[in-house]
Amino acid sequence: MLRRSLSRCLLIAVLFSCALSSRAAEGVTDTSIRLGMSSPFSGPTGAYGRAMKEGIEACFAAVNAKGGIEGRKLELVALDDGYETDAAVANARRLIDKEKVFALMGFYGSSPTAAVLPLLDASSVPLIGTISGAEVLRKPLNPHIFHLRASYGDETAAIVKNLTTVGVSRIAVFYQDDGFGQAGLKGVTDALAAHQLKPVAAAAVPRNSVDVAAAVSAIAQTHAQAVVMVTLYRPSAAFIQQMRVAGESPFFVALSPVGTDQLITELGAQSTRGIQVSQVIPHPWGDKLEVVREYKRVLAAHAKHAEVSYYGLEGYLNAKLLVAALERAGHNLTRERLAAALRSAPFDLGGYRVKFAPGSSEGSSYVEISVVGAGGRILN
Repeated sequence: MLRRSLSRCLLIAVLFSCALSSRAAEGVTDTSIRLGMSSPFSGPTGAYGRAMKEGIEACFAAVNAKGGIEGRKLELVALDDGYETDAAVANARRLIDKEKVFALMGFYGSSPTAAVLPLLDASSVPLIGTISGAEVLRKPLNPHIFHLRASYGDETAAIVKNLTTVGVSRIAVFYQDDGFGQAGLKGVTDALAAHQLKPVAAAAVPRNSVDVAAAVSAIAQTHAQAVVMVTLYRPSAAFIQQMRVAGESPFFVALSPVGTDQLITELGAQSTRGIQVSQVIPHPWGDKLEVVREYKRVLAAHAKHAEVSYYGLEGYLNAKLLVAALERAGHNLTRERLAAALRSAPFDLGGYRVKFAPGSSEGSSYVEISVVGAGGRILN
C-alpha cells in the first residue's frame, strides 16, 4: 500500500512538472508572459514599426507598473524584418521556436504576414493585431489570427463613397506591386463596380521603391479627377510631387497604411494640404475618446521622447486588446483560453470597440476619412 501511494505521488509530481514545463515552453511563467513582434524598424518603412513598438511598450510598461496581469509582467521580444517577407518568416520562426513566446502581435504588411500563416497553423500560436487589411488574411478564416483594424475593402468602400458623393467619377489607382497594393486595387475596383464605374487607370510602383515615373505617365494622361493611392508614404510623396510637375492636381486619397504623419513629414506641410486619408484608428490628437486620452498620458509617462501618431495609437490599442484578453482568460493561461477569451464577448477599449463575430477574424470595421489642413494639421 505504501509503495502504491509513493508511486502515485511520484506520478502526480511528474505530471505537474510536465505541465509546468509545457506552460513555460508557451512563454508563460509564474512571473512573466512573453510576447513576440515582427515589424520594420529599419529601412524605408522603419518609422511605422518603431512608432507601433513605442505604443505597445508604453502600454506594457503601464500595466507592469501596476503589478502586471495576475502578478505576471509582460515582456515584448521585437524583431526587425525591414518589411521583407523572408525576414518576417524567419523572425516568426525564431519567436516561436527559440524565444518561446506565448503569442505574437503587431506584425506588419500583407505579404509578410500571409507568409507566416503556415507557421501559425503548425504551432497554434495566436497572432493578435496585424497591420494589414488584406482579404487573404481574413478569408478563409484562420482560427489563429485576430485583426484589430478594418479591411481594405472597408477602407476603399468608404473612399469611393466619399468621392462619388461629391460627383467624382473618374478615379485612377496608384498601387504598390505586392499583396498590400493588389488587395487595395481589388478593393477600389469592387467599390467602383458597386457604383457602375471602373478605374480610368491603374499603375504600380515596386515595393520599397520610389520609381514612380511610369505610373505618373500612365495616370497623368487620363486627367483623372481623383487618384486612390495604395502605397506607403515615400512612393506616395514622390508620386504626388511628379503628378503636380506634370500639371495634374486631382484629389489624392491614400489608405491608412500610408502613415499620415509620416507623409506630411516627407512631403511637407504645405504640399500635403488637401490630401485625404482613410483611417482605421481614431484621431490620436483628439480628446473625445478615453482610450486616446489614456494613450497620450501613458506615452508621456513611459515613452517621453516618442511622438503621438496613428501607428503609435494602433500599437497601443493592439497591446490594450491583448491585455484585456489575457485578463479575461484568467490565471491558468493557455493559448486556447486566450483565443476563447478573444471570441467570447466584445471589448470596449475606451471608446474603440472590438468584436470578433462567429466565423470572422475581423474585430473592427471602423473607418473615417481625414484631410490634411493648413500647417499640416490632420482634420477628421
